[in-house]
Amino acid sequence: MIRALGVRDTRPVRYASIAGVLLLIAASAGEATPWAEVAAPSAGPAEVIGGVSNGCIGGADALAETGPGYVSIRRYRNRYYGHPDLLRFVEDMGRAQHSRGERLIMIGDLSQPRGGRMSSSHRSHQNGLDVDIWFTLADSPAAARRLMDDRSDPQSMVGAGGRSVSAAWGPSQRNLIETAARHPQVDRIFVNAAIKQALCRDSGSGDRDWLRKVRPWWRHDAHFHVRLRCPDGSPDCQSQAPLTGDDGCGKELAWWLSDEALKPSKGGSGSKPEPRMPQRCSAVLRGF
Repeated sequence: MIRALGVRDTRPVRYASIAGVLLLIAASAGEATPWAEVAAPSAGPAEVIGGVSNGCIGGADALAETGPGYVSIRRYRNRYYGHPDLLRFVEDMGRAQHSRGERLIMIGDLSQPRGGRMSSSHRSHQNGLDVDIWFTLADSPAAARRLMDDRSDPQSMVGAGGRSVSAAWGPSQRNLIETAARHPQVDRIFVNAAIKQALCRDSGSGDRDWLRKVRPWWRHDAHFHVRLRCPDGSPDCQSQAPLTGDDGCGKELAWWLSDEALKPSKGGSGSKPEPRMPQRCSAVLRGF
């Protein structure tokens, strides 16, 4: 099944309805959700509950606004919370970037203070294990805020037609993806298919195992989406099916660059009922 921004399955849509693609925009409609009204995390130890597209997080930590090699942007959204493993991952990415130069990684949305469904932009990011990282690097925290806080997005890394990367793509962007994919806590990464193709082409014949984690998905042309594996100490965390197969640079990728994928037909089978959240999330929302 193709799920709205849950990014749960990267099999070609020929195994599902093409109309499922249109669900990608459903989370941008500004739907009201009580989770977006919560201002602070719940008390207690950090615990991931449920899945990335139907879950929550208790005892979340807040990502610092800046750190070595990174800056957290769009803080007004109050979506900079996550499991401690996620914050450590961001800090690891920042330190790796700091070792390469003075420019900063721009860190986008993590989760809301207690996770749960957002009122816009995402269907996933619900249980404190997802983070968006922008491909464009910032010269300073102030430059990042000027670029991002007016609600504009940095330039796309994908060229016209959607089948190749643009001139903006380069070694800095490739390094970000490979560094993230080689991190032991990372379960998978979602990028535009044209970016996946560039990674496949430029990775040579050596160690390509990290490419398995990099999965094509619609949009994701100006940022990439990182998802961590379920952490220890969270027995109610729901994992996605493990990745199987090769580096993903063959037939599957070819489909993602086909007309069928790039120009899906319109129409749909109607809205689907909202899934029931894990029972423990009710207590997290109430603050128990």
